[in-house]
Amino acid sequence: MTKYIPLFLIVFLATATLSIAQSDNISPARKQAIDSLALEKVKDLSKYISIIGSKETQFSEANRVMDRAEELFAPDAEMGVSSINRTEIAYYKVRRYFERLMALNYDRVNISWYDIHYISDLERQPDGRYVGVVTVYQRFEGTSLESGLNYKDTTKKDITIYVEKKQTQIAGRTIEFWDVMLGDIRVTETAA
Repeated sequence: MTKYIPLFLIVFLATATLSIAQSDNISPARKQAIDSLALEKVKDLSKYISIIGSKETQFSEANRVMDRAEELFAPDAEMGVSSINRTEIAYYKVRRYFERLMALNYDRVNISWYDIHYISDLERQPDGRYVGVVTVYQRFEGTSLESGLNYKDTTKKDITIYVEKKQTQIAGRTIEFWDVMLGDIRVTETAA
C-alpha cells in the first residue's frame, strides 16, 4: 500500500495556513495605530530619561521612573552610550543604563530628544513579530558647577521596535491585541 496525501487535504492545509497567516497581517488602519503607539512609547522613554538624569529628581522618584521605563522594553534590550571623547560605544542592559545615568557626576544634566521618526517600515519576521526602526537625536548637556566643566554632545540613535500579538483576559474572555516593545538602542553617530 502506498502512502499519499489526498489532494483535498493538501488544499485544505494550504488554505488554513494562508488564512491563519492573513489573520496576523496588520491592516493599514491598525498599522497607523501601532506606529502612533511606538512613537508614543519612544516619547515616553525620552521623558523618563530626562527625569532619571536630572539631578533635581529625588532618588525614590528616579527608581519609580526607572521601573516604568523598563516596562517599555523587550527582555535583554541594551542601550548604547557614546562620547565625543572616545571612539568606542559601550552597551548596557536597560536597568544598568538608567543607574549609570542617575549616577553621572554632574551638578546639572539636561537630556532632550528631537526629530523622532521611523527610518524603516515594520517588516514581518518568521516568528510572526513585526520589526521596525525609529531614529532619534539626543542632546546631552552636563554641567559641573565647582569645576566649571561643561560637556555637550548630540547623538543619533536607532531604536528597534518589536510589534507582536499578545493575549489578555478581560471578564473571562481572551482578548488579542498588538503590543509594541522597544528593543536595543544603537548609537549611529555622535557629534559635539
